Amino acid sequence: MLWYNTDMEKIGRKFDSHRAADAADRAYYRSLSPTQRMDILLDLINSQRSNDETSQRLARVCRVVKRRPR
Repeated sequence: MLWYNTDMEKIGRKFDSHRAADAADRAYYRSLSPTQRMDILLDLINSQRSNDETSQRLARVCRVVKRRPR
């Protein structure tokens, strides 16, 4: 199942270096309120979770097998 966020504003920016892009990212996230940052975090977490049956995984099972010494 694919999830699309139709409310997201699409913005493209061009930078001369990775360092400049990272600095712009940090400045953007610093400009947000703590509540806005938490909302972004929760949106990211919820986008990775799914409640349908196909998302359930098999339980991990490990067993220790004793071997005869050689």
